[in-house]
Amino acid sequence: MAETLRRVLTRGGAVWSGENTPAAGPPLLLLGTPGSGKTALLFAAALEAAGEGQGPVLFLTRSPLQSMPRGAGTTLDPMRLQKIRFQYPPSTQELFRLLCSAHEAPGPAPSLLLLDGLEEYLAEDPEPQEAAYLIALLLDTAAHFSHRLGPGRDCGLMVALQTQEEADSGDVLHLALLQRYFPAQCWLQPDAPGPGEHGLRACLEPGGLGPRTEWWVTFRSDGEMMIAPWPTQAGDPSSGKGSSSGGQP
Repeated sequence: MAETLRRVLTRGGAVWSGENTPAAGPPLLLLGTPGSGKTALLFAAALEAAGEGQGPVLFLTRSPLQSMPRGAGTTLDPMRLQKIRFQYPPSTQELFRLLCSAHEAPGPAPSLLLLDGLEEYLAEDPEPQEAAYLIALLLDTAAHFSHRLGPGRDCGLMVALQTQEEADSGDVLHLALLQRYFPAQCWLQPDAPGPGEHGLRACLEPGGLGPRTEWWVTFRSDGEMMIAPWPTQAGDPSSGKGSSSGGQP
């Protein structure tokens, strides 16, 4: 799953070839503070996967998106948008029901399963066993879709979790539990951008499928997203102003 997100982020200038890396790979956990751009990157990953000619993309979130993020490096192609199926389970129990009934859903199996705002569902029942049950359902659903896709094809899984600068013991416990089952992780760390910009450092740990890679991502006030390799990797600090691509946090 890290490879799909890596392709999104390298639109601003690749620093790693990605050769011999499976399209899906291990489940990925996207972590960031409020407003760090998690939804924009999830949606960009959905657009990327929708353009790969495989199955549709299933995007789960608690409430409808207020505005449509513009994908990184890709346009809002209507053909791609048609392949993204949005569903809005309003509670943890409804999310459980949706995942448990996934095997009954008609049509082709998704090639990518995305869940935005995991912390909202965990907050309803913060007990570790409920979190473990939800994680198990997500993994089992992705495995079921992979089985339906057939040999040599897998359903990727990417989940976004909001983190706090000062996490309490419950948040730390949930994060430790999630990290056991999501070997690939991407941390979005706020950094100091220029005037009128919202910037962050994206650090991708692909779960043993390649080296740690970092990017500088800037969200401008008009929603435009700029992506470039982190200067220490690119070897040129001036590369922080990389090529542009649409998006919004």
